[in-house]
Amino acid sequence: MSKGLPKRADDYSAWYNELVKKADLAENSAVRGCMVIKPYGYSIWEKMQAALDKMFKDTGHSNAYFPLFIPKSYMSREADHVDGFAKECAVVTHYRLKNNADGSGIEVDPAAKLEEELIVRPTSETVIWNTYKNWIQSYRDLPILVNQWANVVRWEMRTRLFLRTAEFLWQEGHTAHATKEEAVEETLKILRIYATFAEQFMGVPVLRGVKTESERFAGAVDTYCIEALMQDGKALQAGTSHFLGQNFAKAFDVKFADKEGKLDLVWGTSWGVSTRLLGGLIMAHSDDNGLVLPPKLAPIQVVIVPIVKDKSQYEMIDEKLDPIIGKMKSRGISVHYDKRDTHKPGWKFAEYELKGVPIRLAIGPRDLENNTVEVARRDTLEKETIGIDTIDQVVEEMLEEIQHSIFDKALKFRERNTTEVDSYDDFKQILEEKGGFIKAHWDGTPETEDLIKNETKATVRCILLDEKEEDGKCVYSGRPSRKKVVFAKAY
Repeated sequence: MSKGLPKRADDYSAWYNELVKKADLAENSAVRGCMVIKPYGYSIWEKMQAALDKMFKDTGHSNAYFPLFIPKSYMSREADHVDGFAKECAVVTHYRLKNNADGSGIEVDPAAKLEEELIVRPTSETVIWNTYKNWIQSYRDLPILVNQWANVVRWEMRTRLFLRTAEFLWQEGHTAHATKEEAVEETLKILRIYATFAEQFMGVPVLRGVKTESERFAGAVDTYCIEALMQDGKALQAGTSHFLGQNFAKAFDVKFADKEGKLDLVWGTSWGVSTRLLGGLIMAHSDDNGLVLPPKLAPIQVVIVPIVKDKSQYEMIDEKLDPIIGKMKSRGISVHYDKRDTHKPGWKFAEYELKGVPIRLAIGPRDLENNTVEVARRDTLEKETIGIDTIDQVVEEMLEEIQHSIFDKALKFRERNTTEVDSYDDFKQILEEKGGFIKAHWDGTPETEDLIKNETKATVRCILLDEKEEDGKCVYSGRPSRKKVVFAKAY
């Protein structure tokens, strides 16, 4: 098959858009800004879901589901929250259509106007905290550790498949606690889960930090994040965990009686990752030949392509492969044996390379005679011939090696593209010439942050949690600073 992908170096954006479509991950829908996630793309999301869901449940969380529609009055109860989401809300005003008498089509029935308009869920804090008011009376009802898998709508004007769409899929956790300390620990625990998932499953190294006030989630006291670096030198916010303090408890009057019988407001958190992770997965690892998928998230970990001339050769290969495939499956390896006679082996090789299948095995009559099989790695494009009788063990070890190799390559890329600067001229030069993460002193004021953003389009991605304090001068204003922060252009 012809890939026809633009080169990353020529047009990274066009390369990304074409790869998403040609690899059968997603396509634009008839509704502007929305997408259709195709089976292959959705199967990667399902792998992500399964891994994260297990991690949540292993730490005591349970899944629930809350309504898609939120009364408009709920959104207005938390001032920062409504300010943060007002421009992105889709609003339902009527509940019925009617046929026009003149046969010109259908229109909204003006008589079917809702008494209260409904917001299509942009995030669920308001509807969930209104529900928690009924669930929580005393300290015995706490903590509540709830997650939901859902879709949300944020009416974006400029969209890109997976990275920014009007509707997307995600998980959102919402927890309630008796103390501030418990809520903060929960927020950081989830941040650790997100970082572990990104690094151990996606193969993407991430920075862990806290957002500045201007980048904070609307309605949160603190927003913690993981930030990843893409191959074009831009950052991607890959997950956020919010310490809500008592803001939503106050807005919805959610109180509990402590052990002494004293009433107090509940402490809360919320946290989420979305199908944006699929975009990050593509941009962090893939190359000019197509997707490069980490084995832990690949829908197909091993594909077997027979090279035959007639039906009798198929039968011989089948007989040899049946027990081999069984051995691989018993090791938990997902195997696809592509016996289609409608496409030639070369076409299949190109297809599975484009789709990022980590390992490809090719076997023909000569391989049968020699009791061997050709093994091709997607990440390095290297090929070698291996004895077929031990191929299940070789493949298992190779998959593990590929998983580590992909992460190591991404980590080395991030290290090469992280620069410390002390002057604003150097800051602008690095940003223009290579991008990446820039560590620089910042005076901590929103005014300086806005000026840098307006002049360079770079933002403070995070204030690193493990960054040591050191006296310095702000790269922009020259005012005193106690710590360097991470800047970058971002998606």
